[in-house]
Amino acid sequence: MVNPATFMKLMGAKNKFASAHPKFVAFFSAVLKQQIEEGTVIEITVTKPDGTSLTGNMRVQQSDLEIFEELKNLSVNS
Repeated sequence: MVNPATFMKLMGAKNKFASAHPKFVAFFSAVLKQQIEEGTVIEITVTKPDGTSLTGNMRVQQSDLEIFEELKNLSVNS
């Protein structure tokens, strides 16, 4: 179980992030509303101001689905 003070701090950070990056939060929410299945590939690219970029990806495993469900619950309950 999460400490209530830690939970409040986390929710404050989430709200601050959502305020600063509303389009990203909307995108992430849309992804979580869909059924993420084992075998789905998630890819992220980070591009620095100088134009260099780094891309990584992961193939979702069954064990990852529990984490996604917890993230979905956090976004729905806040």
